[in-house]
Amino acid sequence: MGVDHRMSKKLQIAQIAQRTGLSISTVSRVLAGKANTSEAARARVRECARQMGVLEGMAAGRLLLNNLVVFAPQRAFDERSDIFYYRVIQSINKALAPHDVRLRYCALEEEDSDANLFLARMNEPETEAAILLGIDNPHIHDLAADIGKPCVLINCRDVKMRLPAVAPDHRLIGEAAARYLFEMGHKQIITLLCLRRYTMEWRLAGIRAGWEANNLTFDEARHLIVADSFSARESEALISRFLAERDGPLPSAILVGGDFMAAGTMTALQKAGLRVPQDVSVMSIDAFNLAAIQDVPLTAMHVPRDELGEEAVLMLQQRLIRPHATCGTLLLNGTLVVRESVRRIRSGKSASGVRHNGLYDDQ
Repeated sequence: MGVDHRMSKKLQIAQIAQRTGLSISTVSRVLAGKANTSEAARARVRECARQMGVLEGMAAGRLLLNNLVVFAPQRAFDERSDIFYYRVIQSINKALAPHDVRLRYCALEEEDSDANLFLARMNEPETEAAILLGIDNPHIHDLAADIGKPCVLINCRDVKMRLPAVAPDHRLIGEAAARYLFEMGHKQIITLLCLRRYTMEWRLAGIRAGWEANNLTFDEARHLIVADSFSARESEALISRFLAERDGPLPSAILVGGDFMAAGTMTALQKAGLRVPQDVSVMSIDAFNLAAIQDVPLTAMHVPRDELGEEAVLMLQQRLIRPHATCGTLLLNGTLVVRESVRRIRSGKSASGVRHNGLYDDQ
């Protein structure tokens, strides 16, 4: 049974009390998080509130504003230009759906931002709060903090620590991906990354930490291929060139910085007569997690994406309730999705005993 989110809290408490057979005061104490209630009572109240569809609303409360502006790079508003940021914006929309909030947008460059445009939008009377998505300009962060209206950052950082932020834990995500490959027995690993933003540098730092945790040295000259974009076409060209020019053993695994990069990598391997994962394993770090590439289900470290908008809105709610609370950055964990593009290599065994077009060397 659903309950209108505008229903008064008193009516909600009364209905829960009637359904559970508990007193109104007991229900009120449970929902207020008081300790002087029994576990049985807490469980009954939570389950009833969940069934009524009001538990999340009671926990989050109403968003106490009606106008919100999202500042983001121009490409974020075009799905073909930056699907990651585009989907984050959609997740903000979804998180705001239960609330009576008008959402407006303003394109702002990541670094060479138009400060006058930012000030003009922020100082408009109808602008009650803002979300900055991927804006790296420290001057914009200073202005946002000085204006004093609630403001939350997504996937960027305020070096002066005056604004709250939410972002994927890029470094730990990179480290966890590398550690997984090592746990699967891989030692000959090549990493293919696009480093166009510092967040990708953090992922590389995490990958390097994963090597160090296994007492191995990550040598960029031997173990890293840098791409200018996340496109499948460029990745295919880079891996094809690597395979043609290599003078050492074939890697047992390739760790790539995106699902489209994984698609290009698999195409290059296939054209070289190599199979995934029998000859070379491929693992991706991405937010899209394509189900399969060339009929091979893709193992990936899933980067939080849709969760960013939801957490930013919740964080904004907290800023409205506690405007002077200490600011911090919420780093969201990645999720390992194990499919079939990475195979386990048993200790003491080579990656494969098959030679394809003279490209494979036994390890």
